[in-house]
Amino acid sequence: MQNSAIVLIGGAGKTGSRIADRLTRKGLDFRFASRSSAHPFDWEKRNDWPAALAGANSAYVSFQPDLSVSWAADAIDALARTAIGCGLSHIVLLSGRGEEGAQRAEEALKASGIGFTILRASWFCQNFSEGAFAEQIAAGELALPAGDVREPFIDAADIADAAVAALTDPRHMGKTYELTGPRALTFREAVAEISAACGRDIAYGQISMAEFKETLGDADLPEGVIELLGELFTQVLDGRNSLVTNGVADILGRPARDFGAYARDVAINGTWRI
Repeated sequence: MQNSAIVLIGGAGKTGSRIADRLTRKGLDFRFASRSSAHPFDWEKRNDWPAALAGANSAYVSFQPDLSVSWAADAIDALARTAIGCGLSHIVLLSGRGEEGAQRAEEALKASGIGFTILRASWFCQNFSEGAFAEQIAAGELALPAGDVREPFIDAADIADAAVAALTDPRHMGKTYELTGPRALTFREAVAEISAACGRDIAYGQISMAEFKETLGDADLPEGVIELLGELFTQVLDGRNSLVTNGVADILGRPARDFGAYARDVAINGTWRI
């Protein structure tokens, strides 16, 4: 498997770009599959999938917009069966914790008959620095519809390391790993750690869902993204995912990276400067 061609579906995202960097350093053969790649890949244009997958043996899949959407499981099933027809033997799927739609997609992947590894990840640390919340933090206040629920935020670098391990080591075939950070924090506590790392005051305010959606709309985010974020805060962030797991240690043989270390590194890089 180490010398096989790897396809990164969703390669430009928070995890895919980091996976690509690691595969490059290892000298492994890979390519991106996206709307802008040489052989375009679009989740809604299935006739194009065989050309995007041809010649590969394995794939990393980050589904867009989110595995919680109603058609995700069918798309993952179709992708897996197309992959088998193209000669692929293994798919590493990025999944989410506590999402019923994600679980349906996982089951569809397993039922397809292809070799699989499922990486079921908690909320990314990088949502604070590379996502919709980065500008608010830089401006000095993050306002979200989240109270005292704790989330074991995970560094996308740990997910990338886990994905590379799964793609290059057959011992991870057929396994599901729940990947979390080593501590569960409230959003208020996470912002306090970011504030400490930056050396300046950054406030956290709890707002209603209606206020949250209005703020996202003012930021010109697509309606679909707004609805997905709304679902995350109303359904997934209800305490079901607060448990810390040993998934990172199980696949990588080392502890997960702490949120504080992530915050300090990002602060040094200047991402949150006004």
